[in-house]
Amino acid sequence: MKKLIGIIPFLLIAQISNAQTLDDRINEIIEPIVGVLAAVFFWDPFNAVGLDLGGDAPIIVLWLVVGAIYFTFRMRFINLRGFKHAIDLIRGRFDNPNDKGEVSHFQALTTALSATVGLGNIASVAVAITIGGPGATFWMILAGFLGMSTKFTECTLGVKYREIDENGKVSGGPMYYLTKGFEKRNMGRLGKILAVLFSILAIGGSLGGGNMFQSNQAFSQLSGQIPMLENNGFWFGIGMALLVGVVILGGIRSIAKVTERIVPFMAAIYIVTALIILGINFSEIPTAFGLILQGAFDADSMYGGFIGVLMTGFKRASFSNEAGVGSASIAHSAVKTDEPVSEGIVALLEPFVDTVVICTMTALVIIITGRYTGYDLEGAELTSSAFGSAISFFPVVLSVAIFLFAFSTMISWSYYGLKAWTFLFGNSTKMENVYKIIFLLFVVIGASSSLQAVIDFSDMMILGMAFPNILGLYVLSKEVKFDLNDYFGRIKSGEIIRFK
Repeated sequence: MKKLIGIIPFLLIAQISNAQTLDDRINEIIEPIVGVLAAVFFWDPFNAVGLDLGGDAPIIVLWLVVGAIYFTFRMRFINLRGFKHAIDLIRGRFDNPNDKGEVSHFQALTTALSATVGLGNIASVAVAITIGGPGATFWMILAGFLGMSTKFTECTLGVKYREIDENGKVSGGPMYYLTKGFEKRNMGRLGKILAVLFSILAIGGSLGGGNMFQSNQAFSQLSGQIPMLENNGFWFGIGMALLVGVVILGGIRSIAKVTERIVPFMAAIYIVTALIILGINFSEIPTAFGLILQGAFDADSMYGGFIGVLMTGFKRASFSNEAGVGSASIAHSAVKTDEPVSEGIVALLEPFVDTVVICTMTALVIIITGRYTGYDLEGAELTSSAFGSAISFFPVVLSVAIFLFAFSTMISWSYYGLKAWTFLFGNSTKMENVYKIIFLLFVVIGASSSLQAVIDFSDMMILGMAFPNILGLYVLSKEVKFDLNDYFGRIKSGEIIRFK
């Protein structure tokens, strides 16, 4: 991390002269590290012992999926029985104006959603279908459903172990429940190690996958629609950094005010467009679902067989909704509530909206238009082509959506990285400003450079966050289950009342 920060001035100079050469040098340094991380995160334990399942089963995906299954049964299907109550909570029916915190249930939800709803919904779905066929959609939906329980668990702990200073500023997330929760169990040293590891990974992820990748993709999409932007990535990055800076300098309250407006708007644009296309092709929807179900259980070797399709769906869903990564619990920790379980229940809506609703709609459009075979397209390009085949001007709409998705993701991840940074280096205003300056500089770097290896490195750091986080969730799940039963018991007895 120090090496990356140290080369920032040279990167900015490189935008004016010899940028490509410097990009290549940086990529050459980072690529071997990416190779090592990939060997760890995408190691296949089944292949290692000689078992051929017909497809890859990366350890990071298994870690996320097994955890999601465990928490679903451990919390007695809270993803189903807590759904209606989650809706009541975000509508403010249980809001107590005297509760401590900085943002409402709805604002916490939109802040966390703004970090997950984005390019994953546009590009990851297309990648899943290209690799695993229509059947991968089924496993994406199932992974999203199971991930709701993981989000509940981590966000409940985020609120329970948060810290609130004398000015009302909140700090929470895995860093805090790993240290405090483990200390209660006489495992303080392990908890501190895991918390520091998580924080380092979160900072790296915030600067890469949550920042550079977003600004890079936003510029790529908009420059394709606005010719005057071509070859002006540096100046686009400056403008993007100014927009992001205006928001993040105001802290979580400023971020929440922006996301509670942007997230519903950008989701509405995307969903309405998808619904129009599905409405036009309404008669084809049953056939599309038939292909999804058939492909989920009867996939041919072209898509890697049953295991290949299953793992593809789970992998893309995990990358999209970030359930188990722990990042969302940082945003939810700032909520105004004295009931940690209530915010955990609100958080379970995230994978539902992100994966079960938006990803499914994207998949249906791609399958119905048939663009996943015979067109040699992938990622966002495939999604744009599928939507554009039914609505000619959709590529323009998609460019706007991607810009909004990227912007909202960046401001949310700036907060995640900031909280990890202050956990390691102190919560002073000076240290906060140091991080924010670094973050804004990386916005410019992302838009004006081709540092693919650095971006891959940072993406893997986001995935790596799941290892210490889920380990902590396993250890602390017993108290979450106890708190959950107690919470619903107090609602039933009338001790917890509706205020609206």
